[in-house]
Amino acid sequence: MDWMLLPLKRYAEFSGRSRPREYWMYVLFLFLCMTGLTIVERMFGLGISHEWAYRNGWNLGAGASHQGGPLIGLFALGTFIPSLAVAVRRLHDSNRSGWWLLLAFFPVIGTLWLFILMIIGGTRGPNCFGPDPVEPPPL
Repeated sequence: MDWMLLPLKRYAEFSGRSRPREYWMYVLFLFLCMTGLTIVERMFGLGISHEWAYRNGWNLGAGASHQGGPLIGLFALGTFIPSLAVAVRRLHDSNRSGWWLLLAFFPVIGTLWLFILMIIGGTRGPNCFGPDPVEPPPL
């Protein structure tokens, strides 16, 4: 649980490096929270639901799509800065600038490449963005 909340403790810290575990546990935390908030919003009728699959004649069997309501909006607003910060620190771990996050604006190829960059391990030892987060600090 500590790994999931560590990026929230390092709220707007864009310097340094983050291990893959810190990044992916935070992504899991976001997924679980968003799923829970979506369920709560659907139960209480918050948010917007569209029966688009049936209104336009495409019988895709998808049912209603749900767009976030106030709970999801507030949660997304509160986690936007830490999400950017942990992603930048994750890129720093592989000795890349945070500007690589702009790859997300290129559909499919850019997003896939960014996903791969987030999966691969970081550089061993110190790099230009700081000491290795895996190694213990020297005594």
